Amino acid sequence: MTLQEIAKELVAGCREDRARQNLDRLYASDAVSVEAMDMGGGRETHGLAGIHGKHDWWEANFIVHGLTVEGPYLHGEDRFAVVFGMDTENKTSHERHQEREVAVYHVKDGKIVREEFFYAS
Repeated sequence: MTLQEIAKELVAGCREDRARQNLDRLYASDAVSVEAMDMGGGRETHGLAGIHGKHDWWEANFIVHGLTVEGPYLHGEDRFAVVFGMDTENKTSHERHQEREVAVYHVKDGKIVREEFFYAS
């Protein structure tokens, strides 16, 4: 897949609640996911199995009441960015938050090899 095809499919998958299925299709087996802050397990997650684990943790701990997805914004031959807006609720505390984040995806040999998340303060 080309950079543009990967970027468009990632965005479509997020909008259509197919993000989980797109992991195996779009990500390299040794992909790295980098959070802006340590969420309790370190900032970096290595490998597709680990990234699936991040999704498991997220789904176990949060309800998503709303999601907006802007982009993709292409950059050169190997990167693109997406802006996410989320309305989430913590399943334990029932605290609700509205957040925005930017995700930058790095692509090599037709697969996402790195994702980096940037949070608004």
